[in-house]
Amino acid sequence: MVLDTAKRILLMLALCWLAGCQQDAGYAALAAGTTVLAFGDSVTHGTGAGESEDYPSVLARQTGWRVVNAGIPGDTALNAKTRIGALIDEYRPALILVELGGNDFLRQRAAGAVKEDLRAILTQAIDSGAITVLIAVPKVSPLRASIGALSDSPIYAELAEELNVVLVDEVFADVLSDGRLRADHIHPNAAGYREFARGVVTRLARAGLVP
Repeated sequence: MVLDTAKRILLMLALCWLAGCQQDAGYAALAAGTTVLAFGDSVTHGTGAGESEDYPSVLARQTGWRVVNAGIPGDTALNAKTRIGALIDEYRPALILVELGGNDFLRQRAAGAVKEDLRAILTQAIDSGAITVLIAVPKVSPLRASIGALSDSPIYAELAEELNVVLVDEVFADVLSDGRLRADHIHPNAAGYREFARGVVTRLARAGLVP
């Protein structure tokens, strides 16, 4: 009987593990022409590259979606939580990509405060019925930046798990860790934005959103 119980426990653990591995495939692919809101700061805006070289433009070309670039240079999670509602009402996007927090970190705001502002933004996106995607931003580390080894701030993975949203992790950090892909220490160049968009598409495809 003890052996049978142990077998049942092992089977349950295996099933749970498989469910966790497959949890990304919970969405249907979005058709060409679907409205997508890219919400963020200068990185979403495309600072550091030319016209139509920003990652939302690249994403639109790769997917056929209508991607609205709602990136404002210098924007913070603190300020952005008051403007996303009007954008949702205007565009009624099926998918919202949130990339924010970098300027908050540069202003040395506490990570916990930034996390709660991001939570407010993500909650508004979720409540609208849109599929919500969080793009992780690297934590500020001059040492890691100097050796090309930036990593995400942990608040992004925490929020993605707590709110059950899709996380695009390590893409932004990897781009800024490569001197060939950045215009300056906080912005990608045109090649960097192409790599950024490629990483976003790869993650969205894993979630089932891109055919």
